[in-house]
Amino acid sequence: MGKYQLDSKGQMAVAKYHEKHKPAKFDKKQQLEKIRAEYLKKKQKQTDK
Repeated sequence: MGKYQLDSKGQMAVAKYHEKHKPAKFDKKQQLEKIRAEYLKKKQKQTDK
C-alpha cells in the first residue's frame, strides 16, 4: 500500500468520494434512443408544416 494507511472509517469515506465523483458511464443504447427520439421529433415538425 501507499505511504498512508487508512482505517476502515477513512477507507469508507474515500470509497464514497470516488463513487460520487466518478464520471457517468457511457450507455450506448440510451444514447441511441435519445438521438432517435430527437430525430423523430424533428421529422414530425417537418411533416406538420
